[in-house]
Amino acid sequence: MEFEFTPEQRTQIAEGLAARYAAVAAGQPGLFRYPTGRAGLTGLGYPAEVLAVLPDAVQESFCGVGNPFALGPVNPGDSVLDIGCGAGVDALVAAVATGPSGRVAGVEASPQMLARARANLKATGLINVEFSSGSAESLPFPGPRFHLAISNGVFNLVVDKGRALAE
Repeated sequence: MEFEFTPEQRTQIAEGLAARYAAVAAGQPGLFRYPTGRAGLTGLGYPAEVLAVLPDAVQESFCGVGNPFALGPVNPGDSVLDIGCGAGVDALVAAVATGPSGRVAGVEASPQMLARARANLKATGLINVEFSSGSAESLPFPGPRFHLAISNGVFNLVVDKGRALAE
């Protein structure tokens, strides 16, 4: 059985998510019931040597629910896609792991979170990362171009999961 949202329901969901993540991008505290920032990163087991490369302000913008890197390594030279990259922390962690020969692309639907990701990138000095506007249902890339795709706490927010998986 397939469930379809009405156009009105899709609009309501999109507006609710936009408002929530505008507040997240602005740094409004108390929006999550789980550890965020540096406490979230260390609690989820992100490697200390990778976190040492990221400025404190970048780490404090983390609000993921898991550690996508716990499943296996990102290798030097890999190309990584971060779907729903938010403030870009996981994309930046991936960029450290891929090294200068790798490439990382982050896609984010919220304009405010995309701006935060770009500001975080600027704070790191990493050059192998790009951030683009887009959604899991409509990625701004033609065809398969990545070795690895990650997403941290975003798939549950996607309205058309079948379309997102097809992407």
